[in-house]
Amino acid sequence: MTTPADPTPTTRTATLAALAAQLRAAGCVFAEEEAELLAAAARDDGHLAELAARRAGGEPLEHVVGWAEFCGLRMEVGAGAFVPRRRTEFLVREAVALAPPGAVVLDLCCGVGALGAAVAAGVAGGVELHAADIDPAALVYARRNVAPYGGSVWEGDLYGPLPDSLRGRVDVLVVNAPYVPTEEIGFMPSEARDHEPLVSLDGGPDGLDLHRRVAAGALPWLAPGGHLLIETSARQCPSTAAALNAGGLETRVATSEEFCATVVIAAGS
Repeated sequence: MTTPADPTPTTRTATLAALAAQLRAAGCVFAEEEAELLAAAARDDGHLAELAARRAGGEPLEHVVGWAEFCGLRMEVGAGAFVPRRRTEFLVREAVALAPPGAVVLDLCCGVGALGAAVAAGVAGGVELHAADIDPAALVYARRNVAPYGGSVWEGDLYGPLPDSLRGRVDVLVVNAPYVPTEEIGFMPSEARDHEPLVSLDGGPDGLDLHRRVAAGALPWLAPGGHLLIETSARQCPSTAAALNAGGLETRVATSEEFCATVVIAAGS
């Protein structure tokens, strides 16, 4: 294969087979599928070898190819950024169901902006989209991912960087803040703990430090009838809900067996 764009069928087949064998030997479960994605992302044979070496060395596939599929959309990601998880698509589904046309949507702890972008894509009539995160590296990608929806991106700690004009106007506040307890980070897959930023994984001693801070500050930003949706775990959802209740919000829990996901949905009382 001279270039990945136009190889002969025989050469392409042989190249993909060799690449899949390399990935399988490195422990990649879906080696054939990953080989196809790497080949599609490569500029030439040398670049393909570089990408394959990175993936075989343990980098997340999404970091290597530069994008992640989320809610049927292609989200830009890269080295040092949190990769959006499929289970979080359940939160997006619930948020879209609650968002009226023209809703003001805020993606807090947005990472690469995948949640906000997916909600914006799913709401008929469009939304006014805002996204905020403390990690400047992630926001490089967030700006690109929310741009097709006219989204604004704010850099800083939780509600701190948001403009005052958003107070009392947010119809849908989506949050995927870190909720892994600090002592459990070491048990996460190496792709996460070695290649994603700690700030996007570590939720503090019980995993809920950020959940409590989000809950404590949410009410002044929500519009009348607005909702906050936050991803958590089945084990932690009672504590997440309790924090939101303490912040003056009424809560319910939504779960999905399909996505293995738990979301606490809160509204002003």
